[in-house]
Amino acid sequence: MDQIQMKQRPILPLVLTMALPMTLSMLVNSLYNIVDSYFVAQISEDAMTALSLVYPVQNLVNAVTIGFGIGMNAVIAFFLGAEQPGRAGRAASLGILFNALHGLVLMIGCLVCMPWFLSLFTDSEAVLSLGLRYSNIVFLFCIPIGLSLAFEKIFQAVGKMTVTMLCMLAGCVANIVLDPLLIFGIGPFPAWGIEGAAVATGLGQTLTLALYLVVWRTGGLPMALPFRGLRPEGELLRRMYGVGVPAALNLALPSLLISCLNGILAAFSQSYVLILGAYYKLQTFLYLTANGIVQGIRPLMGYNYGAGEYRRVRSIFRTSLLLILGVMLAGTVLSLAIPGRLLGLFTDNPDTVAQGARALRIISLGFLISGVSVTASGALEGLGKGTASLVIALCRYTVFILPIAWLLSRPLGPDGVWHAFWITEVLSAAVSLFIYRRATPFCREVS
Repeated sequence: MDQIQMKQRPILPLVLTMALPMTLSMLVNSLYNIVDSYFVAQISEDAMTALSLVYPVQNLVNAVTIGFGIGMNAVIAFFLGAEQPGRAGRAASLGILFNALHGLVLMIGCLVCMPWFLSLFTDSEAVLSLGLRYSNIVFLFCIPIGLSLAFEKIFQAVGKMTVTMLCMLAGCVANIVLDPLLIFGIGPFPAWGIEGAAVATGLGQTLTLALYLVVWRTGGLPMALPFRGLRPEGELLRRMYGVGVPAALNLALPSLLISCLNGILAAFSQSYVLILGAYYKLQTFLYLTANGIVQGIRPLMGYNYGAGEYRRVRSIFRTSLLLILGVMLAGTVLSLAIPGRLLGLFTDNPDTVAQGARALRIISLGFLISGVSVTASGALEGLGKGTASLVIALCRYTVFILPIAWLLSRPLGPDGVWHAFWITEVLSAAVSLFIYRRATPFCREVS
């Protein structure tokens, strides 16, 4: 996208142009998550439970690498808006190198810690074995994940949303195609079971990275990436980590939440752990779609903030909020209308399906109001206000939901955990509006 359009084009067409490619790619990514779990569930219910237990750690890897990428995105977009492309290029180059380092550290840490982590939530030898067989392969790809997500945020920062969409789509589609081939051994492919699911995931992520590298080397960026003679610059790194650390914590908090809730639910039955895992797979279809809109507006918010276009910042926020509320409304309707069919994708146990359908109906009561927190948090990250965004995430994922879930589970059992979701979203929405208004006084000054 021509950079000048980011501060001159009418808001709704601009937001849609930036957000739709990312929303489409997020929808496909959500579909991949569901399809991946669907095929793993065909192996056994133990395999699906193992995948549910590994999921929080996979989310942690994504949180760290995406979070730092969000910091890169905000800094690059700000310098482009301030007409300093050289600074933007150096920030992008440093970000790529540091996210590769993050991937290396995460790979080593995850491989070492997974046996201990899995043993916290199950004493089933079958589940432990399946979880380790999957995790020992999937975490070998942490470095390609870090590099891929760094390039994703760079292309988004310069408005190249279609490039990001196509690269992500290619990786997701490859993943979906390879899943059944490598899990069940169709045709000439080996039947690797749950290991096949891990290999398919890693190959899809590697393909996405390869495509980003091809686009970059063929002149797909409007700025140079000066790797030769590059040295760490304290100011750039402080700015990237200033947004990236809170953003990473923001994204990592669901991992902490899922692990804590698994601990509460496991005391009632292992089937509730499976239900929670299935719910988080399903809700990615909803929240990743909303996140596609958020990813579209982040560079717009940062660019216009850097250019001093505060009226446009305010208008972008309002437009994206309405779009995200529409996504959440659609998710609520589906969850209330066909919860049993949705849960049936992950298990054929009728008791588990019935319990899961009830859980989904209760949790979905908070979907619509959660759009307020999602939009405010993403907008604040785009403006470089990572700490304010982190406070919202802390409210959603720890401060409110964990004590509420624990307290309500005493008299209500697992239903208390499900009710904690919508109660938390109501409280978090109120906090989000207050924080956003306090963090953006410049928007009120031009109203």
